[in-house]
Amino acid sequence: MTGADSTVPVRWLARQTAWARRGHDAVLGTIRLALAGHTGQRAARSRHDAVYYRTRPPLGVTTPWEHPHVHGANMGVAAAAYLRVGGFAPLATGEDRDLVARLSATGHRIARTDDHPVRTAHRLRGRAPGGLADLLASLERPTRPCDRTTLPPETAAPSPAIPYACDR
Repeated sequence: MTGADSTVPVRWLARQTAWARRGHDAVLGTIRLALAGHTGQRAARSRHDAVYYRTRPPLGVTTPWEHPHVHGANMGVAAAAYLRVGGFAPLATGEDRDLVARLSATGHRIARTDDHPVRTAHRLRGRAPGGLADLLASLERPTRPCDRTTLPPETAAPSPAIPYACDR
């Protein structure tokens, strides 16, 4: 699946199905932010990327990046696995993370890959409270106090090594 405000690379579907052929029940890809060009977006993208890529192995390391992100904009789930866990729950927000948590809890094989990133809109108003748009809006206003309850789990936890969105 992907989002209406996202653009997939030419080989996106081929890469998704290649993971399925290797026995994965779900594929979680990454995103890249598309910019409209104003300075605030560029600064916010830099702050986003500093947080987003914090778990990526250093250059020269050949270990694939098992990223922690869950994006409905770049997710593939085998129909059988989707049905076994009951599909998307009727949640106001976080239904993608909930689905992945249930797939993981039931032993489904999940690939986390950066080999086919999706370009997605850098929008500041979104449908899902606590979703990407809320995170980006918080990054556009770096001096505003941060409310960890509105950030996706992968960006809300503090780290002594690398500051997260709330710890700038």
